[in-house]
Amino acid sequence: MIAAAQSTWWRLAVVLALIAITIVMLWWRGPEWGLVADAFRLVEWTWIFAAIGLNLLSAASRALAWHTVVKQALPEHAPPFERTFSAFGIGLLANAVLPARTGELARVAVLTRRLPRGRGYTATLLGTVFTHRLFDVIPAMLLVVYVLLTARIPHWALTSIAIAAAIGGILLVFALITSRLRKPVAEELSRLRRLLAMARNGLDVLRSPAAAALAIFFQCLGWLLQLLAVWVAMRAFDIDAPLPAAGLVLLLMNIATIFPLWPGNIGLLQAAVALPLVSYGVPYTTGFAYGLGLQMLEMSVGVGVGIVFLAREGISFATLRHMPDQTEPQLRVVTEEEPARARSA
Repeated sequence: MIAAAQSTWWRLAVVLALIAITIVMLWWRGPEWGLVADAFRLVEWTWIFAAIGLNLLSAASRALAWHTVVKQALPEHAPPFERTFSAFGIGLLANAVLPARTGELARVAVLTRRLPRGRGYTATLLGTVFTHRLFDVIPAMLLVVYVLLTARIPHWALTSIAIAAAIGGILLVFALITSRLRKPVAEELSRLRRLLAMARNGLDVLRSPAAAALAIFFQCLGWLLQLLAVWVAMRAFDIDAPLPAAGLVLLLMNIATIFPLWPGNIGLLQAAVALPLVSYGVPYTTGFAYGLGLQMLEMSVGVGVGIVFLAREGISFATLRHMPDQTEPQLRVVTEEEPARARSA
């Protein structure tokens, strides 16, 4: 108990220190904040509401993609789409307010609340989350090709894009190979191997071309809607840049948030948005303000949807904070109860 409390206080201290450092760096090396404030005063809210609507549709489309993956992994116990969307929305909230992208674990915990324990569902659903995230690689690759052919890309951004594309390609190949190596879960397997075998069930969608194509379609649609939301949000800040510029912004935003170095990667994300827009004649301060607005817009969608579904599921925010930790005990149940069931059989 004491060790857990000390660990919690230590993590809180680290987070607060990172926030303080971020604020100091933004104030010291950031843009001219007076001009940033002026850019917000001129925002056209009609475009903002349109961008929010597009982001909501994007979230629904991505939830459909995950639901397709879950149905293939749990054909006999697949939850209805309403529950999958609810878990996905709560995951968006957790990613927005909790560190280290814990929303991926939170959405698994939400779905497993109404599934029988000790049957490997947690490991399988973690596999579906991995597969769902893996499907981001395909629209991301399409976006990379589109941006390379049409956008004005700064030289410093080419290296980041190339590294991200290479990592995505390696993960996609790895998943395709792993999905073909699925073996039955047997008692003689070690606990770790048994757990990995159950997690591979989450890759089952890759063994069904029709289901995989449907999931990829919904994921690509979600990216397209988000691209349109980024472009529409430009209009709100009076940025008259073409769609390829929005594609470049979306691509660099995703690269900037791959590794959460500090809460929200605030500052880094805005610089990733503002710097490439300079080549389109957009002042850096305007681009920085747009980056702040874009991040707040996307967070508001995630937080808003997540709060609605938290209430629908009857989950408090305090419970949400601990939900990612619940996946580890459930994984232990998987590895400990499976041999017991085999012996009783």
